[in-house]
Amino acid sequence: MKFCNLSYAIAFLLFSLSGCNVRLPGRPTEAERWRAPSEISDFSQLYKHNCAGCHGVDGRRGAARSLNDSLYLAFVNDAAMKQVISDGRTGTNMPAFSQRAGGTLTDRQIDLLISGMRAAWGRPDDFRGQELPTYRVNQLAGEQGAAANVSVSSVDTAKGAAVYQTYCGRCHGTDGTGGSAGSIVDPNFLTMVSDQGLRTTVVVGRADLGKPDWRSNLPGRPMAEQEINDVVTWLVSRRQLTTASGAVATLK
Repeated sequence: MKFCNLSYAIAFLLFSLSGCNVRLPGRPTEAERWRAPSEISDFSQLYKHNCAGCHGVDGRRGAARSLNDSLYLAFVNDAAMKQVISDGRTGTNMPAFSQRAGGTLTDRQIDLLISGMRAAWGRPDDFRGQELPTYRVNQLAGEQGAAANVSVSSVDTAKGAAVYQTYCGRCHGTDGTGGSAGSIVDPNFLTMVSDQGLRTTVVVGRADLGKPDWRSNLPGRPMAEQEINDVVTWLVSRRQLTTASGAVATLK
């Protein structure tokens, strides 16, 4: 009889504790509870499961562009970033993540990714009062995927080639096929990067790879907006030639 009373007392005590904040053995914390993917709202989890595989843990040292680059985050606006995350980049390895495009992320989760990256890695005060080049690719090249068939005139190509020699040839070679920084006309590269991706690299550079931004190719001589447009046009023309011939064309 005493044993039964003791059992009831223990049961009552456990029942009482379950209504308090005391965590019983095996009981998951709120953070450990299972949630449907669409309910995840923590930036770290969203980034880890959707972005880190290509862009690296903490936004760096991945196969794709580092996202912890404050200049990149100042250059690309929220609308453009949301469009890329939502719809991906046709002809590149960047997939679509929005549910309406066949991905797994809700619009709110995409917004949380953008705001989280800016909060973690952005330093907008560093560029306050500084005029950055426009984000969008120039009108001639068009905002197309890597496989775009854009008509580029010989005049446009010649202008871009001259800009290339001034700002880029020292590192990438006079014909673009390689110097200390490697080839910039390699078909494998050009067929996997969008026009906008080319423009972003010209403007922002790749600090993680030692590639200078548009201000630092020549000391004291930042690239003008038109020069950026011209060299992107030239790079687009190289893609067309390599796609058509299957070989790298010589610089003209």
